[in-house]
Amino acid sequence: MSSAREKTKQFFKQFQPNARVLVIINADPDAIASAMAVKRLLWRKASEVVTAHFNRISRPDNLTLIQLTDAGLTPLADVDKTQFDHFVIVDSQPDHNEAFAGINYTAIIDHHPLTDVKAGYTDIRPGYGTCSTILTEYLKSWKIKPSTKLAAALMMGIKTDTADFTRQATLKDIRAFQYLYKFADNNIVTKVERAILTDEDLSFLGNAIKKRQKVNNRVFFHAGKISKPDELVMVADFFLSIVGVNWSIISGVMDRQLIVILRNDGLRKGAGNTAKEAFSKYGSAGGHKTMARAEMPLSRIKKETGRIGQKFLAQWVMTQIEKNAGKKIE
Repeated sequence: MSSAREKTKQFFKQFQPNARVLVIINADPDAIASAMAVKRLLWRKASEVVTAHFNRISRPDNLTLIQLTDAGLTPLADVDKTQFDHFVIVDSQPDHNEAFAGINYTAIIDHHPLTDVKAGYTDIRPGYGTCSTILTEYLKSWKIKPSTKLAAALMMGIKTDTADFTRQATLKDIRAFQYLYKFADNNIVTKVERAILTDEDLSFLGNAIKKRQKVNNRVFFHAGKISKPDELVMVADFFLSIVGVNWSIISGVMDRQLIVILRNDGLRKGAGNTAKEAFSKYGSAGGHKTMARAEMPLSRIKKETGRIGQKFLAQWVMTQIEKNAGKKIE
């Protein structure tokens, strides 16, 4: 395997001094921090680096992270792609979301399971818990000292994606975190971690608690039409903390798409494989052993099933999961 310094060197070779680079992300703490690291790496190696996100950012912790670290994100819809000659993805891959489609990528750096990726430079490491760890190795190998804000963001990327080192964390993630700790502004980390819920989030969670359904140690909740997909993630994480629950599967509809969030305890069939088997026929689906996501156009579901009513969708999600999640394990 190539050393971190050799990988970083190959990454640098993709860009000329006059390069105008657009980093495209599905914004969460790991993706945000990784994009910030790319921007730091390409300082003085490219003429411009812009980070664009296509998802709606609504979680209080994510918004606080962006504000306190000066992440400088721009909605992808507001970006004129013709003004850029290089495109980069971090913490994702092109087939994870249709927003990535139709672009020739210069570089793709990710820690999710490898899919069919094509780019001038790829660094896909499913054995890592976070993309922030990979980018921290890049910085360290080139002896680039991260700023206090960048170090704090990378720490949050690692903490969030590994659920404080309890979910798919590796020694490499731990070592990267230790390295960053001496540079980071820990006040940023503390403030981000405390920005968890809004009153609106609490109301959403309360409704989910009342209407949850439990089948074979799996908790399901279909929210119907939603405005913030992050609320599905919040509920999925919360339900997994219930004693006796091995899986949480939370779904909702936004912009004519059915979104399904999966979490499990890591002791049984992987969430990513389950999502693929249950939903990839209808849209994008995949993830890790303990966390996964699927997004499916309602039109495709209707074409296959003939129905897209909310009650039907709730039952359909349950049926698809029960078919593919494996046997119940106490």
